[in-house]
Amino acid sequence: MSEALRELGAQIEAARPDCVLSWAVSHGELTVEIAPSAVVGFMEYLKTNDTCLFRTLVDITAVDHPEREARFDVVYHLLSMHMNQRIRVKYALREGEMAQSIVEVYPAANWFEREVFDMFGILFAGHPDLRRILTDYGFRGYPLRKDFPTTGYVEVRWDEDEKRVVYEPVELVQEYRQFDFMSPWEGAKYILPGDERAGEGTK
Repeated sequence: MSEALRELGAQIEAARPDCVLSWAVSHGELTVEIAPSAVVGFMEYLKTNDTCLFRTLVDITAVDHPEREARFDVVYHLLSMHMNQRIRVKYALREGEMAQSIVEVYPAANWFEREVFDMFGILFAGHPDLRRILTDYGFRGYPLRKDFPTTGYVEVRWDEDEKRVVYEPVELVQEYRQFDFMSPWEGAKYILPGDERAGEGTK
């Protein structure tokens, strides 16, 4: 399988040198890095070319690298049932730089792109209805960015007096993640009640 993927990677690079920046096969998977501006034409090629036929868009996601100048990787996973192969396509974007929507090539991209926008704040030019899909419309921030606090900014609850959902600033009842589980395992500071008798039967 890896040899077939290497042949496919070399073939794609030779056919579309205007798009492909690099490619590699690792852990039995082919990853192709492309120029962001080439994504629509490259996806059309992968979908329609007789040696590719990647007609199924499995997923679109992103990876946040806040230490990089090009902060985000936008990642596409495609499947060719005809060729029994998978491919990963990715490109790097700076924060605030817009990606190109591929909804016209893969209609399934509609909700995937909305999810990437909702979770990472990446805008897709040409998307027919780019709005949040998993969080509330008034949600603040982008939860899958590395700088998003794990507690979020607000908490949601049902107010029985007002008979509606209310949003309030997060208030933690104890210092976040400073839990002491009183573990009886090695290195623990405490022993749970009753554990002091655990070795009595061996004496």
